[in-house]
Amino acid sequence: MTIKPYPISARLPVPASIPRPAYAGDMGPERYSGPDVMTPEVTAKMRLAGKVAADAMAAGAALVAPGVSTDEIDKAVHAYLIDHGAYPATLEYRGFPKSCCTSVNEVICHGIPDARPLEDGDIVKIDVTSYLDGVHGDTCATYFVGEVDEASRLLAERTQEAMMRGIRAVKPGRRLNVVGRVIEAYAGRFGYGIVRDYTGHGCHVAFHSGLVVPHYDEPAANTLLEPGLTFTIEPMLTLGDYRSHVWDDGWTVLTNDGSRCAQFEHTIVVTEDGAEILTLP
Repeated sequence: MTIKPYPISARLPVPASIPRPAYAGDMGPERYSGPDVMTPEVTAKMRLAGKVAADAMAAGAALVAPGVSTDEIDKAVHAYLIDHGAYPATLEYRGFPKSCCTSVNEVICHGIPDARPLEDGDIVKIDVTSYLDGVHGDTCATYFVGEVDEASRLLAERTQEAMMRGIRAVKPGRRLNVVGRVIEAYAGRFGYGIVRDYTGHGCHVAFHSGLVVPHYDEPAANTLLEPGLTFTIEPMLTLGDYRSHVWDDGWTVLTNDGSRCAQFEHTIVVTEDGAEILTLP
């Protein structure tokens, strides 16, 4: 069944005691011009922010079941973040009204939690970013609602494997495009579409730093991987064509052909011999 817009509830409050990022409530953050290589002190903070984001995502995912609305999932994510002193980074980011993104079936990304009840056989991507102690932790996973069909199950499992292969390809001295090259080679085995208009990104003190991380082979993505570089790897793979359009809400991105999409995401830091995942529970 094609996804349709449903009513969206009021924004949830954030206690004044929780520090807000500069972009909250603004039309958008200022362009970041600093480095993407972070100090050990910053990456230590990011481990904590990443854990809080991962645990908040799990709190939302625990509710995933037929009849539960994505708005209820958002409330659980919001409550967990607030209870742990973190600001929900998506909330009021360029006007986004919710504390996480919930993207169902053919929605690729940036789905706004709403009153639609999840249905048996749906897949839902929950994307959570925490802002804690001046840094971000950004993570996403795809979850099954009841019993899903085999094609959807395999799509999700293989998307997660594509992400992990991209992470394992990260080594100091390599170029950033190794990530997309490895993901594209793997996804191509199964004929999946690889979303191109939405990518990974630099993530640290900035939510989106300007560093672009394609999930396909892009020679121009030639940033040298060096220890301390932090960014997300978040492939979005589709059962059909990767091309997309956006609803009038300015956020919800869907496949043009209605094919389902899965996504997984971790924030990582390049280490001396590979990469460390910073968004682990």
